[in-house]
Amino acid sequence: MSDIIKQKIWEIIASNTSASEAGWLQQKRSSTPIELMTAFVAAPRFLPKKIIHTTDAEKAALNLEIPGFSVDGWSLVRLSRVWLLTQLDPSDKEGYTKNIETLFDTAEMNELVALYSALPLLSYPDQWLFRATDAVRSNMGFVFDAIALHNPYPEKYFSELAWNQLVLKTIFNDKPIHFIEGLENRSNEKLAVTLSDFAHERWAAGRSVPAQVWRLTGKYLNTALLADMQHLFDSEKEEDRQAAALACGEATLPAANYLLAKYTDLEKSVKSGALTWADLEH
Repeated sequence: MSDIIKQKIWEIIASNTSASEAGWLQQKRSSTPIELMTAFVAAPRFLPKKIIHTTDAEKAALNLEIPGFSVDGWSLVRLSRVWLLTQLDPSDKEGYTKNIETLFDTAEMNELVALYSALPLLSYPDQWLFRATDAVRSNMGFVFDAIALHNPYPEKYFSELAWNQLVLKTIFNDKPIHFIEGLENRSNEKLAVTLSDFAHERWAAGRSVPAQVWRLTGKYLNTALLADMQHLFDSEKEEDRQAAALACGEATLPAANYLLAKYTDLEKSVKSGALTWADLEH
């Protein structure tokens, strides 16, 4: 992790804290690991419960250093805890990993949120893979969100199986999949087939499927998935028809192109760029 990202985070903290609050954090910069860990836990006693505000320039600077990394919507305590973790000296791998593992083992929910949020910044990223994939199975919604949404760690380090589980649980929990970093980059055929099975189960139960789900299928349309597209085109919901058109527009399967051509208005919107997946993001 570069010193630049640590500095950029500190600048955001400084613009959201009083002199005394910033001073308390600065006192910890050169502390021992135990003191930093204690400060991590004690942060809510010294910092206000408030959501931070970031400028467009600050957002761009963070993204430039770590693509996909965002602190939008974070609390000051969460951001400060992440910053405190960046002050741990990683030169001693055994001690460094032991200290962070200790925080994981003893963390309450908000501390876990900060720890998972910090994964893109921690040294020895492979060391935290088990923790990260374990968070996908968490029943604590805020903890799951911390690893699944606006976090570039899974895209970079998750296996295909773990990645697919993360995407599927996001869908099962009715959360916005467009907040998953690397969604298109990590799309794969197994996931597309599983999503089709998921849709059939929902339809059989008389339930709907979020239109955005189909953005992960276009590249992998086959005969079975093409039948799903026809089902969507026949839907009474405009979003379903739009999703089918977008998926068919991304397909290399000739039959998908022929199917889309039957719906001239949608085909025109897709090919002109007037209709994109962003229109289905909620």
